[in-house]
Amino acid sequence: MSFRDLREFISFLEDRGELKRIGAPVSAELEITEITDRMVKSGGPALLFENVRGHAAPLLINLFGTHKRTALALGVEDIEELAERVRKLLGMAQGPPAGIVAKMRAAGDLIGLARSQPKTVRQAPCQEVTLTGDEVDLYRLPIITCWPLDAGPYITLPLVISRDPESGRRNVGTYRMQVYDRRTTGMHWQSHKVGARHDRRAREGGLDRLEVAVALGADPATMWTGSMPLPPDMDELAVSGAIRGAPVEVVRCRTVDLEVPAHAEYVLEGYVTPGETRDEGPFGDHTGYYSPAEPYSVFHVTAMTHRRDPIYPTTMVGRPPTEDFFMGKAAERVMLPALQMALPEIADVNMPAEGIFHNLVVVSIRKEYPGHARKVMHALWGLGLMMLAKSIVVVDHFVDVQNPSEVVWRVTANIDPSADIVFAEGPLDDLDHAAATPRFGGKVGIDATAKLVGEGGRNREWPPDIVMDEGIKLLVDRRWGEYGF
Repeated sequence: MSFRDLREFISFLEDRGELKRIGAPVSAELEITEITDRMVKSGGPALLFENVRGHAAPLLINLFGTHKRTALALGVEDIEELAERVRKLLGMAQGPPAGIVAKMRAAGDLIGLARSQPKTVRQAPCQEVTLTGDEVDLYRLPIITCWPLDAGPYITLPLVISRDPESGRRNVGTYRMQVYDRRTTGMHWQSHKVGARHDRRAREGGLDRLEVAVALGADPATMWTGSMPLPPDMDELAVSGAIRGAPVEVVRCRTVDLEVPAHAEYVLEGYVTPGETRDEGPFGDHTGYYSPAEPYSVFHVTAMTHRRDPIYPTTMVGRPPTEDFFMGKAAERVMLPALQMALPEIADVNMPAEGIFHNLVVVSIRKEYPGHARKVMHALWGLGLMMLAKSIVVVDHFVDVQNPSEVVWRVTANIDPSADIVFAEGPLDDLDHAAATPRFGGKVGIDATAKLVGEGGRNREWPPDIVMDEGIKLLVDRRWGEYGF
């Protein structure tokens, strides 16, 4: 099951009762956010607003707002089906690969996965209408202002496409864009993201501009893949093709040397001038707090292309859970096999909504030796964007990390605060407001595993869990009806 474009997915969701059309007139300023927030937090459907005041184009939101819809967007009924497919592609059907040779082979398979290359076409729906120069007017789009203290309207679900000035490799990222005027926006690519790296390399290389294209709306798998924390050398469009089971069709832009999804609803073409910044924000972010105004790159739009009857896709973030949580949870499940390839002792991972991805990571491991939990903490802090994890909790493999009640019980029962809490320093997410210094600060690791004799000076045995005798459990099962239940 895969979808050619956003419209196919909208029709599919409507047939499944997963989408609601709203014909009543609504405002793009705050009102849509309040409606959507209520829908997300109640497990409601995707919303297609057909009458946004002052705009001809309909607005689509809450597309990924449940675990079920996110799985459907990726062509499966349950996201674990996709995770299992990745596991098989990595040669991990019987568990993580053992030994350096097996790991290298699995890594090669992962690279092979990313070679499902996009297919270039000469004509595309996303270019049915082309506007350039003074014809460009971002205010024609029903761009939402989400929260009362936001600095203005924000494009919140873009696929931002750029190329590394040194290697020429493409990156597709999802970075919010504050609209400054008809042809200019902010480009909130955070310090640790690949887009920001491209900008730095362009500046270091003395380039006077970095070409950028922004696709709004594509097939749902491609829209989701832009938010994935993939390695820098892996092409998001190729990975999307592998997920869909069919290459993503792309077309060359009209005014910049970049390719974009051919079935996008809108495309914004333009450039960033390396070194040029402007205050961006405040913005009511997925942390549940406003991120302050800070200098970020400026995106200049040279052309806007779109379908004849475009649909504007967007999202809203705020106090969790919001739509981005469900997108991130799917990424957690799909990326778990690759994480286990690097750290085979990992049994499972949970990044709960309340932890907003980088504030809390709960990981279960098959513990084999003293200090094993600490080894995993530091290894995770050294893996890609996991470096931003502010709190890591490690429990034993038999603990259900998806069950917060069990996790809290194990953590509070199993830690000696004087011995089992580790403090470290390192990079933090741009949006972290608690650290005294932006983008750098403290981290905490909590070892809530069962301790071995001699570990941390421990000189007594760990007590066994309370578990009923299996024979008695079978007896009670057999006699349950006799008890009158």
